[in-house]
Amino acid sequence: MDDVDLGGFVVRRARESEADALAGIDTVAAGGDDGRRESIRRWCREGLAVVAQGPSGLLGYCVVEYTFFGHGFVPMLMVSSAARGGGVGRGLLDAAAHACATPKLFTSTNVSNQPMQRLLRRAGWSPVGLLHGLDDGDPELFYLLPVAGTNSVPVT
Repeated sequence: MDDVDLGGFVVRRARESEADALAGIDTVAAGGDDGRRESIRRWCREGLAVVAQGPSGLLGYCVVEYTFFGHGFVPMLMVSSAARGGGVGRGLLDAAAHACATPKLFTSTNVSNQPMQRLLRRAGWSPVGLLHGLDDGDPELFYLLPVAGTNSVPVT
């Protein structure tokens, strides 16, 4: 993946050496979740994560895996609290869509996560299903983005 300048920040493939820095901006990992820290290390090591980097450092990251019925799936999109609302999440989602190796890309978020739902709708994702039982009292809402020919961020 080449660096993609999105005006104010660059989106590029994460480096394995950046796992600790990403854990520092991840609210779950920074809160002491060792499982999340290990996932971040694995995502970086396996080349599954892309990062947004600005003049002040890393702003966020996004992961695409292919374990969801053979389709691309974004299991994680994290933007540092200081960088939210500045287009970082959208840039990361667009880069993930462009790099997706399947014609469909899925993600999910809790029903309670209204900011993520707004971001997904603005980025062209459509709600496709609801799953109860993952988090008690907070169903998971699944989204789909058909990616064939719709990508806006060049990624190689």
